[in-house]
Amino acid sequence: MSAAPQTLPPLQAEAMPVEQSQLWLIVRRFARHRLAVVCSALLVLIFLLAGAVRALVPYDATEIEVGNSFAAPFSVSPKDGRTHYLGTDHLGRDYWSRILYAARISLTVAVVSVIGSTAVGAVVGALSGYYGGVLDDILMRFVEFLLTIPTLPILLILSSILLQSPKAVPVPDFVINGLSGFMYISALEARQVVMIMLVLMSLGWLGIARLTRGVVLSLKTMSFVEGARAAGASNTRIILRHMIPNAFAPLVVSASLGLADYVISEAALSFLGFGIQDPTPTWGNMLSFTESYMFEHPWLPLIPGLPIFMCALAFNYVGDGLRDAFDPRSQL
Repeated sequence: MSAAPQTLPPLQAEAMPVEQSQLWLIVRRFARHRLAVVCSALLVLIFLLAGAVRALVPYDATEIEVGNSFAAPFSVSPKDGRTHYLGTDHLGRDYWSRILYAARISLTVAVVSVIGSTAVGAVVGALSGYYGGVLDDILMRFVEFLLTIPTLPILLILSSILLQSPKAVPVPDFVINGLSGFMYISALEARQVVMIMLVLMSLGWLGIARLTRGVVLSLKTMSFVEGARAAGASNTRIILRHMIPNAFAPLVVSASLGLADYVISEAALSFLGFGIQDPTPTWGNMLSFTESYMFEHPWLPLIPGLPIFMCALAFNYVGDGLRDAFDPRSQL
């Protein structure tokens, strides 16, 4: 009698891996960079403090307490009992209040300047790389010429000219009034801030233009561009809908790294007296005023200096993290 045939167990279908979105992959790669995550949290905290400045400060940025200059940190005002958490400056103005108002102004200058520079550089680089030929030669030779000029002297000259003649560049009133309300400063001070933004943007777009041009040169021969052109898309549509969006990742990384440069550049201009002027508080002009008193009060330069240092360092680490996150060769 023959043995009964053995039945094989049914084959179990292998579970297919769950497809993850590109955004989730970028977030996971970024989360692997521990310093970038920590610095992101630090920047979020600084932006929140600057955003809620009115609710966190005991004094106005320009409020002077006569006879109470160079008060020590955590000293109590003899007049109204309010606490000076970081002491007072040479005029008796509260440092904690001014440092948060300065954060709102300095970070606004940096962020707006980066956005403007990135927009201008992306358009110029896309036009240069896409059309090529004579236009590419003219634009890139102009960019290379500007890159050979020392940056700081040009910024000082432009800043001096624009600050002395703030109405030389027409700026719409709604822009001035909007910045004035957002940064809690007068319209005259807001116009001064706009001039500094224009000074920083005047040379800040050059590197972005070269970066975008390189990306566009590698993209314009690809099949999806040829398909869009065959479908009847105009050159403008191809540049705006295909070229610049595909250069988004390197532009974001470059902008995040550029924020540190803009924070330092604004502080340097204000420190040298060619930036935003007192009584409008910025980290740069606050640092400048401590120079004359730092030997008698050595802790004074640390108050505006530490925020500059922390923001510049944090923006650099966040930029490194974004660069790794957008790199498709990065392993999870």
